[in-house]
Amino acid sequence: MSQNKRDEILHDHNHDGIDRRGFLKCMAWAGTGALCVMQGGVLKSYSMSRANEWNAAKMAGELSFAQISDSHMGFNKAANPDVAATLKAAVDKINALSVPPEFLLHTGDISHLARPEEFDTVDQILKGAVAKDVFFVPGEHDVIGDEGKQYRDRYGKGTQGEGWYSFEKQGVHFIGLVNVVNLKAGGLGNLGGEQLEWLEADVKHLKSSTPIVVFAHIPLWSVYPEWGWGTDDSAQALSYLKKFGSVSVLNGHIHQIMQKVEGNVTFHTAASTAFPQPQPGKADSPGPMKVPAEQLRGLLGITDVNFVRGQHALAIVDSQLG
Repeated sequence: MSQNKRDEILHDHNHDGIDRRGFLKCMAWAGTGALCVMQGGVLKSYSMSRANEWNAAKMAGELSFAQISDSHMGFNKAANPDVAATLKAAVDKINALSVPPEFLLHTGDISHLARPEEFDTVDQILKGAVAKDVFFVPGEHDVIGDEGKQYRDRYGKGTQGEGWYSFEKQGVHFIGLVNVVNLKAGGLGNLGGEQLEWLEADVKHLKSSTPIVVFAHIPLWSVYPEWGWGTDDSAQALSYLKKFGSVSVLNGHIHQIMQKVEGNVTFHTAASTAFPQPQPGKADSPGPMKVPAEQLRGLLGITDVNFVRGQHALAIVDSQLG
């Protein structure tokens, strides 16, 4: 990959912003947290101050996991000169959750330039998390230079194709998708025919009552196509999930919290642990956004997700690092 192409990818990347199409957000751009509960395709939200109304005791013994995204290890520009420190702060936040997560989902851009030492640093920091199992999908920064070979050697053992896979946890079916390989700068994500065929076969045998959680790096809905924030063949992927009553899609890439409900599907994008980005359409292009140092951690965060058996609900709580 040429340096110019790499620079284009690094520049034309993600964002942080508000919904301009009437989509429901679960966290204000300034970092105000919210608790989101999905039941039967209907989303109910509570302010973080009322989060205790969602009985934590009820969740004890049920499935709880945390999502982190866009750690960009190796980034050292003015928007955040110490991304290792903010990733450590994210781990501390996870370890302090009232319901310890059973595992972590990392939705991509683990590294900034796909260098071995960047992956090494993330692996070492995540060892400090109370949840020892981590499930990854790649971001476009993780496949720079080799179309993801190094990523797959580290994190993709036992996966299919370019790194997609599925697994079961307490009756919930998780699907990790890859939509960043062969990504063109400024272009939309792409799943491709082989992965779509695999996905159709993967869910075909499941009962319609099975809760589904899909996670990928680039959103599977059109957040802001002008900046490449969407996946061009996501409609085909989602068509295979129409029979399920509870589908949640978790993404990163855009460095902001946004959420919408469409039929049986709740879409949710996570904040970065590294740096914020401009609101969609509020700048000439996406890219790392410098804010006053005292505001930075308020624009970074983690996502805590709980599944309550018998209620078929996913409770999604976003919280900032500072």
